[in-house]
Amino acid sequence: MTDLQITLFGAGGVFIVGVFSYNKWQEYKAKKSVERAFSTDHDDVLMREGDAPAVEAQEPVLRQEPRFDAAPAAKAEPSFGAPPAAVVPDAPVHAEPSLGDTAAEPAPAAAAPAAPVQEVSAASEQATSLVDPLIDCLLPLSLEAPVRGDKILPVLQTLRLVGNKPVHFIGLHVNGDWEPITHGGVYTKMQGGVQLASRSTALNELEYSELVTRLRGVADEIGAEPEVPDMMEVMAEARTLHRFVAGHDAQLGVNLHTNGAPWAISTLLVALEKQGFDVRPDGRFVMPDGDGGHLFSLSTNVTLAEETTPRLTLLLDVPCVAPARDGFGAMVACAKALVGRLDATIVDDYNQALSDAALAEIAGQVQEFYQEMDAADIPAGSTRALRLFS
Repeated sequence: MTDLQITLFGAGGVFIVGVFSYNKWQEYKAKKSVERAFSTDHDDVLMREGDAPAVEAQEPVLRQEPRFDAAPAAKAEPSFGAPPAAVVPDAPVHAEPSLGDTAAEPAPAAAAPAAPVQEVSAASEQATSLVDPLIDCLLPLSLEAPVRGDKILPVLQTLRLVGNKPVHFIGLHVNGDWEPITHGGVYTKMQGGVQLASRSTALNELEYSELVTRLRGVADEIGAEPEVPDMMEVMAEARTLHRFVAGHDAQLGVNLHTNGAPWAISTLLVALEKQGFDVRPDGRFVMPDGDGGHLFSLSTNVTLAEETTPRLTLLLDVPCVAPARDGFGAMVACAKALVGRLDATIVDDYNQALSDAALAEIAGQVQEFYQEMDAADIPAGSTRALRLFS
């Protein structure tokens, strides 16, 4: 045989193998699809083929869904474009009024139909806190058929973080409500979300590429088709949000300096516990807020090995404490109480005494800060703020 004939035979063989492999792959995909639709453990009536129309009929679902499908337009609107300019300028510290605002609004309209409507509102609210159109990149997932939460949860657990950005998933329950995916639920649609920014960084191209690759793998396993937003648009939103976070990353401290000899750490422990501080395992002192969180913290400014310290610092993480709790006012009141208990003076970072007038001026700056955060629809102390400033 000539070289040409050998080459043609070889090419033909490769082509035949390729066609055979492709047909086998299509057969495998079809088989997996059928298994998902008719697997024997789908014993819930909502999952039976005969009841499928009922699931479709539930599509007055649109009452909840628009919040996610239409939200991206509202995402850029809220206030990341303007505030960064208004925020970065001067206010070093800030505060915000409506912490429970967005959460509590829907409830009044639902007063007539009592308990059921309130439950729906709570589930919807919880879903929005996990996949938030304002601070997350939304990742819609179209399902081939309704799926059980207990079947997809193990797969979703494999995609919880990209870099240091959390990834969450919610589902459209057959009852028409968006909710966190649970073991007992049956879902007709899904929505994923990756946080666009954190205190330290914005979502970057490498993280987004990793997310898309892993998301496609998850989607294949659960029988879904993801809608992936354009990377350039996502990166622009992430950078804008991070600029806002960086411009509002305010931590405000007041110092107590001893008027005499340095304090013994053992003596301080007693005084601080009487003042209401809790000692954390890492050695930090925190003032509880009564709801499992804390208002502000205290540092001794020395290592655990030291026996004395001449200076204490009380620190308020401003965007993480709701204005209604008056974290700054509580911190100043605590400092003044410790002044009498420890014989100390309230000073700034340069050891200059802070007068009541100076503290009042700072309190005014805190209020301005809170107003800026409220205008950006990221109230200080809210779930949204806590996610961003963690």
